[in-house]
Amino acid sequence: MSTAIAHPPEGEDVVLRDVQPDTSRLVIEDEAAEGVGRRGPFRPGRLVPARARMQVRGLSRMFRVVDGLVFAGVTAAAISIARPSPDVFAPLVLGALALLPALYLLEAYTFHRRETLGRQALRVSAAFGVVGLVVLLGVLIFGHGRIDAALLAGWGGALALATAALHVAWWRAVDHGRRDGRLTPNVVVVGATVNAERFIRGALATGDVNVLGVFDDRADRAPPQVLGVPVLGDTNALIGHRIMPYVDRVIIAVTSTAQARVGQLVERLEVLPNPVSLFVDLNREERRNASLAHFVDLSGATTDARRALVKRMQDLVIGSLGLLAAAPVMLLVALAIKLDSPGPVFFRQRRHGFNNEAILVWKFRSMRHEAADAKAARQVTVDDDRVTKVGKFIRKTSLDELPQLFNVLRGEMSMVGPRPHAIGMKSGDVESEKLVARYAHRHRMKPGVTGWAAINGSRGPVDTAELVQERVALDVEYIERQSFWLDLYIIAMTIPCLLGDRSAVR
Repeated sequence: MSTAIAHPPEGEDVVLRDVQPDTSRLVIEDEAAEGVGRRGPFRPGRLVPARARMQVRGLSRMFRVVDGLVFAGVTAAAISIARPSPDVFAPLVLGALALLPALYLLEAYTFHRRETLGRQALRVSAAFGVVGLVVLLGVLIFGHGRIDAALLAGWGGALALATAALHVAWWRAVDHGRRDGRLTPNVVVVGATVNAERFIRGALATGDVNVLGVFDDRADRAPPQVLGVPVLGDTNALIGHRIMPYVDRVIIAVTSTAQARVGQLVERLEVLPNPVSLFVDLNREERRNASLAHFVDLSGATTDARRALVKRMQDLVIGSLGLLAAAPVMLLVALAIKLDSPGPVFFRQRRHGFNNEAILVWKFRSMRHEAADAKAARQVTVDDDRVTKVGKFIRKTSLDELPQLFNVLRGEMSMVGPRPHAIGMKSGDVESEKLVARYAHRHRMKPGVTGWAAINGSRGPVDTAELVQERVALDVEYIERQSFWLDLYIIAMTIPCLLGDRSAVR
């Protein structure tokens, strides 16, 4: 998790706009304008949602697995085709076993920033030098000085070609991911301070993060930019800023010794789903080496790349199997909806996703088309006149939720998580998110088709402050406890809980 960062021409400004309601990205348009460019030196051409961010470390593990399988396959094929004697068999196996550790120790899987493909090729070549020594040693020990030159040349050539092709592909994938913004974390900085300058200077030198903007409560005294990074407003502007779904972390860069000030900022920013960290300037050397920068996590969900990968694999497997099993039922429901009332089969609604990202959630239409309520200003009640005959049945059985399996496969939702609420949803006459201070905490994880709240009785409308508080409390409890096995338990309990609950309004 060698990149080139696009810089705007002098004097150009940028405007953020939504392209389409069903997209999860922002497109950045350059427009001629006077004054300081608002794009800054880090802003990629397209902003990728935080949920789609990957890490180089996780990718490199996958690369090593693929490499190991290919090395084993090439070696097994050579042994099978040539049928060598045991004297030659051992050197081939030793050579194949030595290649992966050699590549790892020579940092061929590290993919340093700004490292060229040529440099990567040198690392791979050096690894093959190590393999050659291991094979030679194996021949001397096990082959009694005898060597099948044609076999070794064929095996070595095939292994070298396969490794070269793989590592060219790996390098290009990582380079493209960094250019596309998927492998470089996005952060914003709070405080236009000396520490902010040090952090940004280090980021410019290493390219480890993209600093998208600076926020400072002293708007009247703050400069328009810090080392080219635009100051986008105060902390109030930060909390509601449209860029936040694309931000992986908020960095507080005020002096760490100013405990009262740090406490105030943490209290204010705790409402965000984004992780918040304090930048600590350890010593003067940090000015020259960003790797010495130290961060203290203050709030927000902790990131666990391995757990996120396992959860994503679980979503893909269960979601694919679920969609395959549900396909006949979905076809019947679609036909029933079409015959029951005029209008489209599906209903799409903008809802909050991970990090407050706006996503389009798919459902089967259960209301009359002309009475659709995209903002959930009026939540469903008993004997709601807007609900069709087929709609009553599919809502009661939750069959209307099945199209959300498409959201799962797209990566916008998970099989298990907090249920997605409509943007601007109201409980009574008040927006639900204004009733609970920790409301946005439920967006520290992808929303789910089912969830801990759903199997614990919190289903259907949340039309009072008490119901909103109960839902949020259960969602936050799940986020804190989430595990692979808990997710399987929730999935297993979902159908019995739905069938056994006759009281919830759905």
